[in-house]
Amino acid sequence: MKNIVILISGSGSNMAAMVRHAQQEQWSKRLQTRVSAVISNKAEAQGLDFARAQGIATVVLDHKAFDSREAFDAALMDEIDRFEPTLVLLAGFMRVLTAGFVTHYAGRLLNIHPSLLPSFAGLNTHQRAIDAGCRFAGATVHQVTSELDHGAILAQAVVPVLPDDTADTLAARVLTQEHRIYPEAVAAWLRSQG
Repeated sequence: MKNIVILISGSGSNMAAMVRHAQQEQWSKRLQTRVSAVISNKAEAQGLDFARAQGIATVVLDHKAFDSREAFDAALMDEIDRFEPTLVLLAGFMRVLTAGFVTHYAGRLLNIHPSLLPSFAGLNTHQRAIDAGCRFAGATVHQVTSELDHGAILAQAVVPVLPDDTADTLAARVLTQEHRIYPEAVAAWLRSQG
């Protein structure tokens, strides 16, 4: 059985979409894959409750308890590796990862980003797209590299930017596409691995 570990920091809506998709598409039977753990750097992350309700192992590792980013990432790697992951997914995990962490999971670390990369890497993507006068925005599933939001693109979805959009209304429309393309991209990645 191939194990997926998902990292979250908040509501975990992309994680929940992934778990639901895996259940509906019978990944355990068809892809010999399961979501084996959800790890958060915040104890109050609501997504942990969803994961627990699904019988998925959860771990909380507070980044504030560590003296450095490197120390936190080393402890995080130890927690992730206990689940022997085939794939590690970032799903609203609001931490910039060290090069050592990224190298450790090279080729099997994926992220969903709320913009059409390479445009608008980093934060505040929706407001930046509106401010730039973009007519389209969207989401990108990509491989994680040590350069923030610049890895190989695996999937993208496009939504229009409407004249009366705010960052919140655009974010909500993009999020529905994130929930669709992230599980599809993960399933395609798993099938490509044989």
